[in-house]
Amino acid sequence: MRAESAQEVSWPGRYFEDFSVGEVYRHPLGRTVTATDNVWQALLTQNTMPVHFDAHYAAQTAFGRRLVDSTFTLALVTGQSVTDVSQHVMANLGWDRVRLPNPVFEGDTIYSQSEVLSVRESRSRPNVGIVTVRTVGFNQNGEVVIVFERTMMIYRRGHGPDVTAVRPVWDERARRAVQEP
Repeated sequence: MRAESAQEVSWPGRYFEDFSVGEVYRHPLGRTVTATDNVWQALLTQNTMPVHFDAHYAAQTAFGRRLVDSTFTLALVTGQSVTDVSQHVMANLGWDRVRLPNPVFEGDTIYSQSEVLSVRESRSRPNVGIVTVRTVGFNQNGEVVIVFERTMMIYRRGHGPDVTAVRPVWDERARRAVQEP
């Protein structure tokens, strides 16, 4: 690979104009939830419910093992959707109708997809539009573990920050680093 050859962003994400009601985006990355993810989420958010970090306590519950903190599941599935639905978000306006029909356990791998529910012009900001999606997270067995609707202000093409204008500066050290021996 020549250092100067990478001139295009591989996937710039969708702008407001790119959304149509009814489209479904299968998000490309799955993620296996670890015990560390679960315990750290509980610690970081000061969630004192022991079912998330105390294996002895959790073994005595109906689930028989530690449950993954549901706010981690919400954050993970939201994050998985960014590449397809909110790469160019100006602001999140809300998460609604959040439902958790099945538990997530440490070791589960979570996948997700989003469906566009509505697309409309912003009445107050001409540089953005309003998009609402329904996102579904599911585990390695296809069991739905979370469903929510998310409403966002999405930049119109040409109106958001332009990170593609930033280019690498190939000084002598960088050029030597990519030279073949």
